[in-house]
Formats: sequence, structure tokens, C-alpha cells
Amino acid sequence: MSVVIIAAVLFAAFACLFLALGMFATARRPASGDGQQTAAPAPTVTGQELALPFVDRVVKPAIAMLSTTAKRISPQGLVKGVKHRLVLAGRPVGLDIDRFMAIKAASSIIVGVGALVSIVFSSNRLSAIVLGALATGAAFFLPDLWLRGRITDRKRAIRIALPDTLDLLTISVEAGLGFDSALTRVVANTKGPLADEFFRMLQEIRLGTPRAQAFRNLGERTAVMELDSFIIAMLQADVFGISIGKVLRVQAREMRLKRRQRAEEAAMKSPVKIVFPLVLCIFPALMVILLGPAAINIYNAMVGTF
Repeated sequence: MSVVIIAAVLFAAFACLFLALGMFATARRPASGDGQQTAAPAPTVTGQELALPFVDRVVKPAIAMLSTTAKRISPQGLVKGVKHRLVLAGRPVGLDIDRFMAIKAASSIIVGVGALVSIVFSSNRLSAIVLGALATGAAFFLPDLWLRGRITDRKRAIRIALPDTLDLLTISVEAGLGFDSALTRVVANTKGPLADEFFRMLQEIRLGTPRAQAFRNLGERTAVMELDSFIIAMLQADVFGISIGKVLRVQAREMRLKRRQRAEEAAMKSPVKIVFPLVLCIFPALMVILLGPAAINIYNAMVGTF
């Protein structure tokens, strides 16, 4: 019964929240053209507004309100860091800063309402208040942990794809194509975050951005050490007039070497990582299988003796 009550309270709270946000967004009116604030008319709902989809009438204003609230309570440096992390993550599922901050605010509100309900129905109020406060704060930063995981996965995918991509780029350049044409051919024949970033760099170059600045923008959007070394080598080759084919061949060989070294490092770490599953999961069962019959025989012998 308590679970049903909590679920009903949560549903009513969120229904009231979204209705209030929708009414607030509908009631807002722009200021007059002479810069003076006119008196706000009584909030009315027209047929044109009712004809809008539910997402435009309620969900989008609610997202904007939650995003504004989260930005106000967050430090300015935190908001800038979130913007940069969204870029590093490749804007997963089309997230921008407004939607991400709205998700942070909504998650904290959800957990906060649940914490209030648990405080009301809890016998130990002090522990419920402490746990509710901790859970609400953790819910606000939980999307950041998910975003960091997406950044890590994206960087790993870029590191893995970089040697093969550089090999294709080297072959295309040595076959007689220019760097931009070779990069276009590589982007057309590969997939993944690295291909997407190279495609964006090509678009910047075609729109008039200098190649050096496009390379620097690529490094800022990825923050991968191996790709940064490739970018530095390409910038130096452009400045000193070194053959791009030679630079690409050297960089491709170094990237393959680094990938092999990372694989060897991971293989050397695996025995250490496998110790804990062995001790906690496999060894107890093995001891029961090996020593169980002997322990039973010893027990029977001792019981028969005494």
C-alpha cells in the first residue's frame, strides 16, 4: 500500500509541475516596442495554441524552464565545462547545453520529490533527510558521470581507428591525391567518431577556415593525445614545407606502434584484474568441491568416535 501511495504522490507532483510550467510558458508575453513593460493581460488559451502539439505547448517550455533554473544554481565555470564535455562526447543523442541542464534539474527534482515522500512515511526522519539530501545531490551530478563515460568511449574509439585511418590517408596521398581529396576519400570509406570529426574539419576548410585553424579546432573537439601529436606534425609540415606523404607514413607507423603497446599493456594488466574474481567467486566454489567431501568424512569420523 505504501508503494502505491508513493507512486500516486510522485505522479501527482509531476503532473502539477508540468502543468504549472506549461501555464507559465503560455502566460509569458513580450515587452512593448518602446522598451517599457506593458501590463500583462490575463492568461488566455487561444485555439491556435491548443492546436499546437503537446511537446510545443508543455514539454519544450518545461525544458527551457528547467535549463534556466539549473544554469542559475550552477557556477558559470561548471556550465562552460559542461559545454566543452558535450563537444568532447560528440553531442550524444543530439544533446545541447539546454537539454542537458534540463535533464540534470529534472533528475534532481525527481529524486527530491521521492526523498520528500520517503521522509513523510519514514519512521526515522533524520536518516531519511540525510539520505534524501545526498541522493538529490547525487542525482544532479549523475548525468555528468554518464557524459564522462561517453567521452571515454569516444576517445577510445578514436584511438583505435586512428592508425587504420592514417594508413588509408597515406595510401591515398601517395597515389597522387591532394590532402583534402585524400581526406574526403577516407571519410567516405570509413565510419565512426574519427571520420565524423574529419568530415567536420573538411567542411570548415571548404567554408574558408584556414587549414591550421581547422586542425586546431579538431584537437579541441577530440582531446586525444595521439591525434594531437598527428595534428602538431601536420602543422609543422605545413609551416616548414615537408612532404605530407612522408609525415603521414611516419605518423601511421607511430600510431600502429602505440596501439600495439596499448594492447600489450592491457594484456599485462589482465592477470592483476582477474585476481579478485578468482578469490571472490571461483576459489570458494573450488574449495567447496575439493574439500567438501573430505570435511564430511572427517566430521562423520569424529562423531562416530565421540
